[in-house]
Amino acid sequence: MSSSVPSPAAWLRGSRRPTWLSDPKVLRTEVLAGLVVALALIPEAISFSVIAGVDPAIGLFASFTMAVTIAVVGGRPAMISAATGAVALVIAPMNREHGFGYLVATVILAGVLQIVLGVLGVARLMRFVPRSVMVGFVNSLAILIFMAQVPEMTDVPWAVYPLIAAGLALMVLFPRVTRVVPAPLVSIVVLTVITVAAGIAVPTVGDKGALPSSLPVPGLPDVPFSLDTLTTIAPYALAMALVGLMESLMTAKLVDDLTDTHSSKTRESVGQGIANIVTGFLGGMGGCAMIGQTMINVRVSGARTRLSTFLAGALLMVLCVVFGPIVSDIPMGVLVAVMVMVSVGTFDWHSVAPRTLRRMPAGEITVMLITVVCVVATHNLAIGVVVGSVTAMVVFARRVAHLAEVTSVTGPDGTSVVYRVTGALFFASSNDLVGRFRYATDPGKVVIDLSAAHIWDASSVAALDAIETKYAQRGKTVEITGLNEASARMHGTLSGELTGSH
Repeated sequence: MSSSVPSPAAWLRGSRRPTWLSDPKVLRTEVLAGLVVALALIPEAISFSVIAGVDPAIGLFASFTMAVTIAVVGGRPAMISAATGAVALVIAPMNREHGFGYLVATVILAGVLQIVLGVLGVARLMRFVPRSVMVGFVNSLAILIFMAQVPEMTDVPWAVYPLIAAGLALMVLFPRVTRVVPAPLVSIVVLTVITVAAGIAVPTVGDKGALPSSLPVPGLPDVPFSLDTLTTIAPYALAMALVGLMESLMTAKLVDDLTDTHSSKTRESVGQGIANIVTGFLGGMGGCAMIGQTMINVRVSGARTRLSTFLAGALLMVLCVVFGPIVSDIPMGVLVAVMVMVSVGTFDWHSVAPRTLRRMPAGEITVMLITVVCVVATHNLAIGVVVGSVTAMVVFARRVAHLAEVTSVTGPDGTSVVYRVTGALFFASSNDLVGRFRYATDPGKVVIDLSAAHIWDASSVAALDAIETKYAQRGKTVEITGLNEASARMHGTLSGELTGSH
């Protein structure tokens, strides 16, 4: 699939007729998956509203508009986008220091920046994220999902614990009976009915905050339209755009792997921007892809199409506006059980199995652990992925640097010597290259054979220049041979231009 941005007509038309229109089984799966995700979104959206310092309705509106919009314009079918903790953490200072109007303006500008970054091809950077970072990303997400449930399991009535245990048991055992209805939905319905009928006093969704009673209304942010406003919101908007895109693209890649399908990361990047702009103009707090809800949708409920994403947002509003009193009675313990199951299912247990760890190179294990530690310590997925990727690059550079070898053969008449260089020559390997030659004892003619090497950067050209200079100072000549086309072009362009002494 091309990474170019599709035309608006192709964007909306799609490549083929949706499978749920012709297959009732797919339709049922998508509808039930959307309902489960909508129920799970409610307490999370309210929690993220608290983090951002806004009314619970703002987080719920954002989850509604993000999911519905991304279902149409996004690049990864079945991925859930809504209000998220990462975005809430980024924009919370803006709301605290400048007010809600500035927060909304930040969300809209972040959306514009995401579209620009998407068109510029930022999604292509995903190819530089190594597998060990992806594994660390997945495992740290599983840990964060579990950690987010811990507050709901501490300082609570004793009845919450059997409720969580019953929810886990239902989700493990019910799929053995039938997979027609998602086990999390059965768990939520059955245990809510039991707690309400028995009058068991446990924390409920309603305790998190009041649910909205009407749909969001579009409007402009209440800020002065001036350069001063732009300079105030720009740093936060850029941070939100980058964090949102990184989480969304990493989640899209994870869903690609889970479903063995490809998705357009460029379209997803632009789609995230459009969804945030729509959310901002409807007074929401913005968001990005949600790994936990996406796992519920794709892995637990088996959804594969855009319909489940659309319905997750649409049913969220229906549940809040129409069935608010009923939804408010859902025990938090049941939703905790759902998220604990998601956490267990998300964690890559194979990656920490003793057999895997014995076979895995130490550098790969180190990269995975650093990624996990950074994400869990900062609660910021973007920081963990960046630090993990940089660590992986350092490990790779150290490994490749040791592959550059130099061997020498003196001519039969003793008047010349041939140095054969093999491997990749770049900053890490070329630094040691200068010390591999015998400048004082070599004969008058030196040949450096690079037919089995490749010059990657200016550091390598500078090293070769230094070698030639050292021999020239001793009245000896150097001939460089065997350069491939790319290496010859780089050497020819930079040689003699890097020391400033020409």
